[in-house]
Amino acid sequence: MTVFPVRSSFYRAAACVAAALACALSGCAMIHHDEKPFSMIAPQQIRTADDIHLARDGWPQARWWSVYNDPQLDSLIDRALAASPTILAARTRVAQAKSDIDLVRAGTNLQTTALAAVDRQRVSSNGFLGAYSTDQPLIGATGPWYTEGIVGLGASLDVDIWGKQRAQVEAAIGVHNARLAEVAAVELEISTDVAQLYYGIQTTYQLIALLQQLHDIAAFVEDAHAARAASGLEPDTQTEIARAQRLAVERETVAARGRVTQLRESLRALVGAGPDDLVEIKPVALPQSQEQLPSTLSYELLARRPDLQAMRWYVQASFDKIDAAKAAFYPSFDIKAFFGVNALHLADLFTHASQQINLVPGLYLPIFDGGRLNGNLGAARTASNALIAQYNQAVLNAVRDVAVTGSRLSELDDEAGLQSGKIEAESFAEASARAHYEHGLGSRLSAIEARQPVLLDRISLLEIDGQRLSQDIAMSKALGGGYRDESLTAAREPR
Repeated sequence: MTVFPVRSSFYRAAACVAAALACALSGCAMIHHDEKPFSMIAPQQIRTADDIHLARDGWPQARWWSVYNDPQLDSLIDRALAASPTILAARTRVAQAKSDIDLVRAGTNLQTTALAAVDRQRVSSNGFLGAYSTDQPLIGATGPWYTEGIVGLGASLDVDIWGKQRAQVEAAIGVHNARLAEVAAVELEISTDVAQLYYGIQTTYQLIALLQQLHDIAAFVEDAHAARAASGLEPDTQTEIARAQRLAVERETVAARGRVTQLRESLRALVGAGPDDLVEIKPVALPQSQEQLPSTLSYELLARRPDLQAMRWYVQASFDKIDAAKAAFYPSFDIKAFFGVNALHLADLFTHASQQINLVPGLYLPIFDGGRLNGNLGAARTASNALIAQYNQAVLNAVRDVAVTGSRLSELDDEAGLQSGKIEAESFAEASARAHYEHGLGSRLSAIEARQPVLLDRISLLEIDGQRLSQDIAMSKALGGGYRDESLTAAREPR
């Protein structure tokens, strides 16, 4: 067992430490090369282009999906956020980061250890304690076998002169904060995915209903043409054309029902439901687009995007790791101490003469390290620059997401307006054909066939409305979904 060597004079040791500190900086390992740090993106770039106009003013609320007033959607998202394996994994990473903080912080505190040991040993005749290998009671030698005992308290304290340990703690805290933001990012990802799948199902439900109406019309038209052909009033060509239209509608209906099944199973996996415990999704009307679009972005977008906040904290942590790597070039100072009793004979262990006190101030000065410290600093700097580059690109991508989604929403609003106008025109033609039939001026077949263009246009409008709702959800995600980091400050400049 190793114990601390006895010092004859603490003050003599302290004087040596003071003298060593005076020349420490001139003798330590030198930083040979430190790469130039990358610059973080300027706030002026966190905005949309001048030709992108985002109507309406506002940001999503925390439970952004509640604006759709759909209890089924609320229940599905709440379940996914509570039980999704992805969420549980993200929360576990937060707990791990918290443990890392505690571990790093523990190294900066006073370490105290209680020690008790018994060592049965045979002394070598040719070793440093050779005299004790014989039996000489006058000097306390009863060799060659001895049973040594030691009991006491040991303590050590690293004095963080240059802030290396503080920087390591700050880096661990930064990683923990990044993991917390990542949980919010995962929650946003899951909630928007659930909403997209849910409204994909609802849109397909409405498509199936419209296709059923088209099928009824196609079946009637086919029967009417078949009857006319049987009476010799027209060739079978019209009947086969009508039959082909009916089969096309049936094929689209089969594909739509298959799409509902696929979307439902994707939703089941996302919310963590088993094969029998996903609630039945009942058809509901699609809600109106609820996008709330801010007039400006700037730092507010950084505060509201959890993925950007996570990357920002990783960058901050990388700065602290660089500080720790630089501090490693300077001398380190620690103090070790021991107080207890130590004796070669257990019978003498707890006597006053067996008391032992060690007080060991230590100074450690890196001089030749084979390039290890410079390699460590270079790795820390390179990793930081890589994170800064990723962060800058993520900020630009976030602005792009808002701009592209907002522009697409505006286009879909225009398309919906034009399509609604087309439906009004087709509906007028349908009403005219129906009126002619009711007054005996036209056939029922003509009145029924006039409804087909209206239904086809409604299917087109349904597709546009589904895209508008999908883009609306995408906009909530692009704006952070109601997340906000109140601690946002301008990031430190790279060092």
